[in-house]
Amino acid sequence: MAMIVRGKNLEITPALKEYVLKNEKKLLKYFDNEVQSQTMLSIEKERKIAEITLRIDGVVLRSIEANEDMYASIDLAYDKLVRQIHKYKTRLARRMKESVFHASLIEGKVEPEEKFEIARVKKFAARPMDTEEAILQMNLVGHDFFVFLNAETDKINVVYKRKHGKYGLIEPEF
Repeated sequence: MAMIVRGKNLEITPALKEYVLKNEKKLLKYFDNEVQSQTMLSIEKERKIAEITLRIDGVVLRSIEANEDMYASIDLAYDKLVRQIHKYKTRLARRMKESVFHASLIEGKVEPEEKFEIARVKKFAARPMDTEEAILQMNLVGHDFFVFLNAETDKINVVYKRKHGKYGLIEPEF
């Protein structure tokens, strides 16, 4: 497990780092293969924020929790991650055993899995543009995100408006 602990507006003390690493080691029991973990601890006004990101086989699990106490924020964030891991692992198991579940479902033994319903499909012509033009287009249509073909990389990208008013860019990585 590759672990990174960073601080923003906060110096990471050995005690804080040890506490984070102790919690991260608890997550190892859930995985057989390589897991990358990044923890960002920050302070904004009176709030102590713990942001944890796990990358497992191309899947990203992320948890952000805030509290008045940094240790409590860390605990809440890890509890949330454990719930996400259980949900992720359960869904994987269900997909692998889909035929068995389908037979059981017909017999009425198993509750159906939560279905994701797509309410609308939207198609658009992706024309090449730079990031600044994509942000302008996003603001013109009044959306929080905008999908576009990046003229520099010739790949589909997404720009989005972050909570603090700045912008983010999502680029595919192959």
